[in-house]
Amino acid sequence: MATRRQKGFTLIELLVVITILGILAAIAIPLYRVQTTKARLTEITNSMSHVASAVVSYYQDINVFPSVSGKAAIRTTLGVSLGNVSKIQAIDVTNGVISVTVTNVSTQVDGSSLTLTPSIGGDASISWSWGGSIQESFMPGK
Repeated sequence: MATRRQKGFTLIELLVVITILGILAAIAIPLYRVQTTKARLTEITNSMSHVASAVVSYYQDINVFPSVSGKAAIRTTLGVSLGNVSKIQAIDVTNGVISVTVTNVSTQVDGSSLTLTPSIGGDASISWSWGGSIQESFMPGK
């Protein structure tokens, strides 16, 4: 009498595969959300970098950091149009420090502030550092 060989997966094998997929999803989904939020913040950080370049030019011309508030004033004073950057709720430049209030990005960062602060080196070079109330994991350069 010949034995019949069964085909297919056992219930235990299927449960193990489903468990492994669940664990992978539990790890991957939060990491995906963080990366998605960082990608959305790129529009803001790029806009802030353009404003920083204009602040440097202004400082080199007048030897004083500008203080302006709002997109229209930045366009008029610094010559930088932020166009249709919908993720910036408010933007201010106070003594060279660029401050932005974030909106429409994600619930993790909406309402937070992101700042770009200049510092003048001994050779009159200007370097910038990121700061603000935004979570450390979403800070540019992290």
